[in-house]
Amino acid sequence: MLDGVSLIDLKKIPNQKGEIWHALKSKEDSFRSFGEAYFSFVDYKEIKGWKKHNKMFLNLVVPLGMIRFVLYDDRNFSHSFGQYWEVEIGESNYKRLFVPPGIFVSFQGMSSNRNMLLNIASIIHDPSESVNIDLSEIKYSW
Repeated sequence: MLDGVSLIDLKKIPNQKGEIWHALKSKEDSFRSFGEAYFSFVDYKEIKGWKKHNKMFLNLVVPLGMIRFVLYDDRNFSHSFGQYWEVEIGESNYKRLFVPPGIFVSFQGMSSNRNMLLNIASIIHDPSESVNIDLSEIKYSW
């Protein structure tokens, strides 16, 4: 795993009228602040990324489908500098992926049905604090 990244198990609470799925609590170590929450969809086999935030902490949850996340650490001060890390999360592997600023993120839809992620972001979206680059600029074999 990359320096500063966490993968947190999330609870699914059974209920006879419909389950309750946790995402994030303010008392958790990985909670920094709340800026906004948004959903993003990714089609089957499609890849989005690479994107790096310079200030935003990401809390990524996949309540629908399955998404493969690939992270690349280009922080020259990090113990995991130059390393990749990959994880698939979703309905059958329900976890929250915590990503600190400075790490490139890309992701791919793995379910042939709908793939939806929720990002509970530490700050409000600000295009000037992030970097978007083409998939070809960071070499990774999808």
